[in-house]
Amino acid sequence: MSRAFVKEDGGERWTPPAEAHEYRVVLPRAGTPEVVRETDDLIGAVIWMRARPGAGFELRARDGQLLACA
Repeated sequence: MSRAFVKEDGGERWTPPAEAHEYRVVLPRAGTPEVVRETDDLIGAVIWMRARPGAGFELRARDGQLLACA
């Protein structure tokens, strides 16, 4: 196998980085917040958050700016 397709540290095949989405739905926790959903659809993210009552989600932009809370 060509070394171009192998990571140096573990001998694993190269995988492309995950696609960056515009919006993240985050569940704030003490320490590290948990990203529960990523999407490029703002309205879809708000509808998804609204369908889960009482969970305390935050909607954040790619740069981390807070857009909405539910």
